[in-house]
Amino acid sequence: MSNNNIVLVSGKSASGKSVSLRNMKNPEGIMYLNCENNKALPFKSKFKEATVTDPMQIYGAFEQASGMPEIHTIIIDTMTYMMDMYETLHVLPSANTMRAWGEYAQFFKRLMSQYVALSDKNVIFLAHTLDVLNEAEMVNETLVKVKGSLMNQGIESYFSQVISSKKVALNKLEPYKSKLLNITEEEEHVGVKYVFQTRLTKETVNERIRSPLGMWDIPETLIDNDIQLVLNRIHEYYK
Repeated sequence: MSNNNIVLVSGKSASGKSVSLRNMKNPEGIMYLNCENNKALPFKSKFKEATVTDPMQIYGAFEQASGMPEIHTIIIDTMTYMMDMYETLHVLPSANTMRAWGEYAQFFKRLMSQYVALSDKNVIFLAHTLDVLNEAEMVNETLVKVKGSLMNQGIESYFSQVISSKKVALNKLEPYKSKLLNITEEEEHVGVKYVFQTRLTKETVNERIRSPLGMWDIPETLIDNDIQLVLNRIHEYYK
């Protein structure tokens, strides 16, 4: 058994990652794991919210959700804070930091292979990106930054669906007309729109956006920043 309903939403701070959760169907069936010091969501939600104070609790949350058929989605907000928390609690205080850094990597690998991959729920990770210089090619890459061996592998390599949240000027949206991109009156007023980028473009070749072949058409490169649209497409693709 494997889980195809997994997505990584990456993006810079304040680019619309959390607000993209606002239109999710059946919000009472969503387990929301807050790793960001109990920071409030930017909208009123009906999620089953839990504050994570130790990343090891996330294993237990997946085990609990497996026995709860009413739960259809698990959200980790954010992966970046989750891994920072692991470092603070389990690596830095350790008497053997070399071994602890190994466990840091194994914690994430175990989460992905033993819990996420085997779950029958939708699983959504939110994560912060940074621009990092690739010294070999002398270009800036936009990626989810973690530490140790995971950084060398690339967090994004664990996901087949990686989308990026962005704030884009309306005049740059002209080539991307589809039913999944709708400009509101408020967005017309301010001249920008929060979007998801689903495919690479020539301007973003150094980002780690990825999706299965044929999941998104070229006009759907930029869509509304609504995670429900993404889940709908994933379910349709794998049906």
